Amino acid sequence: MREEWQLRFDSWDGDRGAWDACMKSTGLEGWDAKLPTWNPGEDVATRKAINACLNATAGEIPGLLAGAGDLTGNTGVKIDDAQNQERGSEIGRQIHFGIREHAMASVMNGLAYHGGILPVGGTFFVFSDYMRPAVRLAALSQTKVVFSWTHDSVGLGEDGPTHQPIEHLASLRAMPGLRLIRPADANETAEAWRVAVESEGPTGLVLTRQSVPVLEGTAELATEGLARGAYVLLKEQSGAPDVVLVGTGSEVQLCVAAARTLMQAGVSARVVSFPSWDLFEAQSEEYRRSVLPAEVPSIAIEAASPFGWERYVDDVIGIDHFGASAAGSVVLEKFGITAEALVDRATALIGS
Repeated sequence: MREEWQLRFDSWDGDRGAWDACMKSTGLEGWDAKLPTWNPGEDVATRKAINACLNATAGEIPGLLAGAGDLTGNTGVKIDDAQNQERGSEIGRQIHFGIREHAMASVMNGLAYHGGILPVGGTFFVFSDYMRPAVRLAALSQTKVVFSWTHDSVGLGEDGPTHQPIEHLASLRAMPGLRLIRPADANETAEAWRVAVESEGPTGLVLTRQSVPVLEGTAELATEGLARGAYVLLKEQSGAPDVVLVGTGSEVQLCVAAARTLMQAGVSARVVSFPSWDLFEAQSEEYRRSVLPAEVPSIAIEAASPFGWERYVDDVIGIDHFGASAAGSVVLEKFGITAEALVDRATALIGS
């Protein structure tokens, strides 16, 4: 049977490039040239940035199949003009899973096991709890799937503590074999999509509901920097830095603002964007030390549990309790996830 299949395949005059891309669950050669870029100063939620990336590259990734275990538009996984996958119409590239997060992740694993498909599934980050057994199976078996987890912090706002993830970053960072990426802005999101498509095994993208500014330098530096897990986004003014400010996701903007305030006070501050612990750990010690010098005081800020950050920094501003219902900006301010709080803690750290 296999020999008969091989004969049929050898005589097939179809698109071999598309076939190979499907079977490798990746894009056609040069697919990433379609990735969008954004200019500094634009405000873009990273869940909207991933949607722009999916739609820009869908024509170059023939095996792409996207769906949601929640509101498809809200989670950034809607492919424009795509047919729905349904009985009697199996060519659809969009799946509406319904509110079935565990089933969604399980089906994604099945699709990846079958081959020929790159499954992408979206839901709120807090609902990764429901998916966990299937996410763990993906990590264990190294199926190539992409989890698009949005509404990634208390910044999601009025839905309140039931929908606001706190411990989820720390928990999923502890899972072996899962590549977890929390991009700082739209340009980092595009690079995260590149990594997800070109790498083996499962990737989790952790994305914002709220708009975040496109930061100066990410369009140029994230192309290499994100794939290495962490990189220097804003260099110190001169000589060695007095302090290193580390952020992930929506908190990187706070590091940039705090660094500028500290510089006005004569403190030389470096800003490190740290989207992925997993990717950073895969780098050489020399590279890791070049980004986070051991002899320089360092502080991280993340709108999540601070658990685990002690391996990288001397101090951390995080959230060690559940959230609250209010506008996202209000919740972040009330819980001390601000540039002003970072300036104060960094100044105290240097003094100590």
